[in-house]
Amino acid sequence: MSSAMSAHPPDPATPAEEALFQQLDTLGVNHVTHRHEPLFTVEESQALRGTLPGAHIKNLFLRDKKKNIWLVTTLEDRQIDLKALRKTLQAKGNLSFGNAELLMEVLGVIPGAVTPFGVQNDREGRATMVLDRAILDHALVNAHPLRNDRTTAIAPNDLLQFLEAQQHTPVILDFEALGTGDD
Repeated sequence: MSSAMSAHPPDPATPAEEALFQQLDTLGVNHVTHRHEPLFTVEESQALRGTLPGAHIKNLFLRDKKKNIWLVTTLEDRQIDLKALRKTLQAKGNLSFGNAELLMEVLGVIPGAVTPFGVQNDREGRATMVLDRAILDHALVNAHPLRNDRTTAIAPNDLLQFLEAQQHTPVILDFEALGTGDD
């Protein structure tokens, strides 16, 4: 089904997407964007993408009881132990998923379009970016460009450069070595 994707989106980009691409261009980041049907889950992405090369990710928008916020970006097939992650992040109480209203308020995206690129909208620095170290082992990283009917591919080092430029230096975690969360 890779024919559902094209390298040049025929319809215009949103203002937020244009701002993202302008930021990437300003940083000298090479990026290629593919158009596709809106995707809401990893399973939908896997079924649609065909042979699109690079790391495919999932993004979790999490919060704790003290309203601390994390944007966690991992490889798409990564099993995440929220108890172990809570301990590692020193979250206060259990981690839970932030609701759609908070997601829009902080990252400017809807559920299904969560992306590390969303930190460009977090001008108050409310979210802590957490990145799976294994993503850095790939030649490319595929992420939504603030909408879930596009996928933008960039090099991992360029993703790090982008996050730094947005004042969201990531906490890089080795999710392979993360504890089980068992007490």
